[in-house]
Amino acid sequence: MDQKKEFKILAWLLVFFLLAYFMPLEKEVFSGAIYEALYLVRWYAREHILLCLIPAFFIAGVIAIFVQQGAVIKYFGAKVVKWKSYLVASVSGMILAVCSCTILPLFSGIHKRGAGLGPAIAFLYSGPAINILAIILTARILGLELGLARIAGAVVFAVVIGLMMAFIFRKEEKQRTEEAMDFPETAEERPMWQIAVFFFSLVGILIFANWGQPGSSNGLWYWLSNNQWAITAVFGLVFALSLLFIIRLKPAFVLASVAAVAVSAAFWPNQPVIPFTVGFVALSMITAMSPGEPREWLLSTWEFTKQIMPLLFIGVFVAGFLLGSAEANGQGVIPNHWVSGLVGGNSLTANLFASLFGAFMYFATLTEVPIIQGLVNSGMGKGPALALLLAGPAISLPNMLVIRSVLGTKKTIVFITLVVIMATISGMIYGNLF
Repeated sequence: MDQKKEFKILAWLLVFFLLAYFMPLEKEVFSGAIYEALYLVRWYAREHILLCLIPAFFIAGVIAIFVQQGAVIKYFGAKVVKWKSYLVASVSGMILAVCSCTILPLFSGIHKRGAGLGPAIAFLYSGPAINILAIILTARILGLELGLARIAGAVVFAVVIGLMMAFIFRKEEKQRTEEAMDFPETAEERPMWQIAVFFFSLVGILIFANWGQPGSSNGLWYWLSNNQWAITAVFGLVFALSLLFIIRLKPAFVLASVAAVAVSAAFWPNQPVIPFTVGFVALSMITAMSPGEPREWLLSTWEFTKQIMPLLFIGVFVAGFLLGSAEANGQGVIPNHWVSGLVGGNSLTANLFASLFGAFMYFATLTEVPIIQGLVNSGMGKGPALALLLAGPAISLPNMLVIRSVLGTKKTIVFITLVVIMATISGMIYGNLF
């Protein structure tokens, strides 16, 4: 018998027993917080899983399978023009779709093979900061304005921090980067325009399926809102043609899927979520039955789903329990005035605290969104919210320890300091503008 394992099981049983035994159900604050947590979980499941996250997982799978990572990484070579290196590094998060943990071996690999410190640092920051799933959920939950600010801030951060690190440590890095990197060329199976059509047809479905109601009752945005499902159907048709002629699925599979969506739309014309769901169920079935890239795409999508969904629901539950839900008009166990006192408004202290909290706190992929949603509902200012978004997902205490093993203590401290300072300044600027 493995005594260590058995003692660990016993310890967990004791923890759960004590939690259950001393659970203060008679306390109104506690029972109310449980209700808030469950209400927020139900709201996420109804409003964001089917229309937002499911297509987002498939988009992440497209990036993982059909976009060659080597085609991105080869641009960090010493012989590559600097502006190209920084350009690719600053937007690599959308191409690679990795989290703060997954980016570390890629960063370590390109740095050890001679990548310039500046582009390598830009790559290290942008990888998790511009994770496409996180950007989509940020815009969907926290608003398009904050989602766009997160993208813009992350791209600018990546370039500026990379340039500053390269300048500060220019003497130390000069000799190392003189050795040219030799990334292997990657053969592309399809022209990039075909991948772009395939990719953006799926993105179009995601965008218009989640199109919100505008404030006015006329104009372009109102017209788009009134016709969102017709536009979604057009993107769906382009997507189906892409499956047929670009991914080369069997015509019978594609036609059967289109027919299933059309029939469900005819039976439930006022419930567009039903044909939308039928479409993605059919997509899952036909990719599962198609060996090679289609099946790999489905498996990659499933990897994203099983990695993120449990953590997201846990994060949503914890956020609702601690901070409450605006949808239920209540609050969690943490009083709202505590939150507004620490990160309310747009003061230097509030933004700095949000940046430091984000830098050292570990956020599993996407969990920062419900947590920040809870903080905003409890009184967090817009500036500190952006500061936390820019500092949090990109770095964390475990992340820092790995970076230190690659760069050393001095460079790691400078990198962290730059992230915190820039997140604080960006938060203050954003808070004053909006």
